[in-house]
Amino acid sequence: MISESERGLPQVQIVEIPEDREGQRLDNFLSGLLKGVPRSLIYRICRTGEVRVNGGRVKPDRRLSSGDKVRIPPVRVAERGETEAPSGGQMDRIEASIIHEDREFLVIDKPSGVASHGGSGISFGAIELMRAARPRDTLELVHRLDRDTSGILVLTRKRSALTALQAEIREGRVEKRYLALIRGSLPRSQLTVDAPLRKSVLHGGERMVRVDPDGKESRSRFEELERFSDASLVEVALETGRTHQIRVHAQHIEHPLAGDEKYGEREFNRTMRDKGLKRLFLHAARFEFNLGDRAYSFTAPLAKELSATVDVLQRKGRR
Repeated sequence: MISESERGLPQVQIVEIPEDREGQRLDNFLSGLLKGVPRSLIYRICRTGEVRVNGGRVKPDRRLSSGDKVRIPPVRVAERGETEAPSGGQMDRIEASIIHEDREFLVIDKPSGVASHGGSGISFGAIELMRAARPRDTLELVHRLDRDTSGILVLTRKRSALTALQAEIREGRVEKRYLALIRGSLPRSQLTVDAPLRKSVLHGGERMVRVDPDGKESRSRFEELERFSDASLVEVALETGRTHQIRVHAQHIEHPLAGDEKYGEREFNRTMRDKGLKRLFLHAARFEFNLGDRAYSFTAPLAKELSATVDVLQRKGRR
């Protein structure tokens, strides 16, 4: 365990990673150690090389191993009561989104517009809000959703549940299904997109992803559920979990997502805005896995504002 004397001292610290933190991301480890330090500062001290693991520079998403030695520079930790707290309204909204909780997991139907975690100018993401709302819990994110994507977001209340479920994700044994509205209609009712993706970070920290033969293996399975005059509602099953995967694969097959300002098509987005759509039409609808002899299945219905768009398209007539 990490003693309180290791927290926030105004000098360089060398912290050895204990066994129960094996596999944890560096940024998440630092967030737990440096209570009250903004996540943006944690990213900055990683980016500038002030944080080192076993003497070497590392990225914030580095997975730690038991016995790793992490160098942490002098960082002033906010005193109790000094840290800016989320508003009561923010915490009420995130608590209202809880759809399941037990001893291991807490699952929310994340609203669009709420980031999975803070950073890059965002003070509070879903994880920070839930930690503020449930201060006695030890909550960790299992996975992430884009800020504009709504739907199932899984948090854990035990370290053992986190490592077990993340292992299932890495082995491809978790079923993740999304609902999306795409331009036009697929050439056939079911379509698998197998296109490697490469991520880059632009000046200012914006992430961009493109199809690249030298990128990471990425596969998405699209299935058409309902066809309209100029769009289709599809279900997308992920076989891999790359950043912006559905959005970039949809762009790659020339059926971009409605409301996608980064990878979408301007005229299609304008048409959908005229039908009332004011956000990215992408919703994490299902998340299923097994741990031991127990099966978990979490589902979230299509967000109300997205259902309203579907209702408009249905009234305009199907093809």
